[in-house]
Amino acid sequence: MRIAIIGCGTLGEAVLGGMLASQTTEPSNITVTTRRREHAAELAETHGVRATTDNVAAVEAADIVVVSVKPQRARELLPTLAGALADKLVIATCAGVRLRQYEAWMPSSAVIRAMPNTPCLIREGMTVLSPGQGVTEQQLEAARAIFAASGRCIVLEEKHMDAVTGLSGSGPAFAFVVLEALADGGVMMGLPRDAAVELAAQTMQGAARLVLETDDHPAALKDQVTTPAGCTIAGLLTMEDGKIRSTLARAIQEATNVASRLGDAGDAPNP
Repeated sequence: MRIAIIGCGTLGEAVLGGMLASQTTEPSNITVTTRRREHAAELAETHGVRATTDNVAAVEAADIVVVSVKPQRARELLPTLAGALADKLVIATCAGVRLRQYEAWMPSSAVIRAMPNTPCLIREGMTVLSPGQGVTEQQLEAARAIFAASGRCIVLEEKHMDAVTGLSGSGPAFAFVVLEALADGGVMMGLPRDAAVELAAQTMQGAARLVLETDDHPAALKDQVTTPAGCTIAGLLTMEDGKIRSTLARAIQEATNVASRLGDAGDAPNP
C-alpha cells in the first residue's frame, strides 16, 4: 500500500509508528506532510519515510490517504485536494466532521471516518472506523490494518461516532484524572509519590487487561475483589458517596455533546 498521512502531528506520527513497527507497509511507501520544513526533515530522518510540505504531491503519490488535521483545517484543506483525492481511499480522523461533509468536499473519493486515541503512541490505542458510501470490504480491511497496528480497532455505524469521541477519544484524559486521584490517596497515606503513581498506573492497566482478556463484566470482577466486611467494600461505598459513577458517566455525556458540534464550529478544537 502507498500511504500518505496529511498532517503528521502527534496522532499522525503515532499511526505512522504503528504501521512501521508492524511492517504494515515499507517506509518507502509512506509519505507524510507537515506545515514546517524543519518538522518534515525530522520525520524523514526519524522514520525513514518521505516527508514534505506539499500536500498535493503526497496525495498524488498515494493509494490511501490518512487525513489527521483539526476540523476547521479539514474544511479549508480538503476541497482544494478533491481533484488529487479522486478515486482514492481517504481515512479522516477529524473529530465531529460527518461523512456527508467529507463526501461533499471529496465527491469522487471513498471515505472512512476514524476516531483513534492518544494511547496509539504506545500501540495501546482504541480506534473506531465508520465507512461511508461506496467503501469496499477490501478498503475497510486496509483501514483496519493501518489502525490495528496501533492497538485495537472496531467498526461501528456513524451514528455512534460522537459517543466514541466522548468515550475513547476524550477518555484517556478522564482516566489520567482518576489515576492521579488514586495516587494522591496513596501519598496521603504515606506512600512516596513515584511509588504511588506506579502502583496506581499498573493497577489501572491490570484491571483493564482483565476486562479485555477474560471478557468478564467489570461488576463481576469487582465482586471478586470485594470480601465481606473488608477494606475494598469500605472504599467502594466511599466512592459511591461521592457519586463517582454518575460523575464519570456525565463527563462522557458532556464530551459527546460537545463532539457533536465540532464539525460545524468554525473554531472547533480537538477532543
